[in-house]
Amino acid sequence: MAIKDLFGFAIKNPFRFSHDLWDPSNRFETSWLLSPWLLFAFRAVISLYAFVTRFFIIGWECTHGELGGCRDVGRSFSYFTILTYWGIAFYFAVAAVHTATYALRGRALLDNLPRPLQALHALFYSTIVTYPFLVTIVYWVVLYEGPWFPVKFNAWSNISQHGLNSLFALFEIVIPRTNPPKWMHIAWLILILALYLALAYLTHATQGFYVYNFLDFKEVGGRGIVAGYILGIAVGIVIIFCFVWGVIWVRRWLTETKLGMDGKFAQQPADTNNIELASSGNKYAIGNHPEAQDRVY
Repeated sequence: MAIKDLFGFAIKNPFRFSHDLWDPSNRFETSWLLSPWLLFAFRAVISLYAFVTRFFIIGWECTHGELGGCRDVGRSFSYFTILTYWGIAFYFAVAAVHTATYALRGRALLDNLPRPLQALHALFYSTIVTYPFLVTIVYWVVLYEGPWFPVKFNAWSNISQHGLNSLFALFEIVIPRTNPPKWMHIAWLILILALYLALAYLTHATQGFYVYNFLDFKEVGGRGIVAGYILGIAVGIVIIFCFVWGVIWVRRWLTETKLGMDGKFAQQPADTNNIELASSGNKYAIGNHPEAQDRVY
């Protein structure tokens, strides 16, 4: 018996790609506050800072044996903090490219990608606005024991990777016109954390060390406590996701509904030979589509 016959209505598969128009008003590439070119500039600078930070840390540690040398640099790719920071660097680079193409021609490169890649970009966004807060909270609440770092390099690297990461995430929450992330992304965020957990234990099996002490049952006092830490992190990402979802919803409601700041858009492409551009169903037409912009900035 089909699900529709059993319940009297069709249940939409949350893991099936939608056939609706993708991001009709270019929310991923526009801001309620900044012009597309300024949004591009901020994203590009953040990406550049993140890449410079990581490569400088790699170079500095490789040339300073007392910091662990190149061996610890290789091990760093097993740390969730480092992986998420690389994610920040690449996300802002990709987002900057999409924003620049939108600013140049009124159509983002993202619009031309296959739907699976568009969906992955949306999930990428969800990871960027959630995981950095998890990293910051776990580091400063669970891992950091003080005192403050006596070496300036250590202080800067930890502030950059465990503090500024959340500031970068906050930028993506507040400044662009993005919609709240899809609820189904919670499942993917937890799955990614589960895959990382597998990587952490694979690292222990192959290299003989735990990336985080709370994964070592001998260190924390039992497997049950380790399970508690893991469950706590899973619950934590759900709470963070819900909080971020609410903040984005409030930002959208406040800026667009209450303040009337619909967004700053690029010049729409001129194509008088294409009649479809004038139709209400076309993404780039000015019309009454619920996601179409009412005016061009």
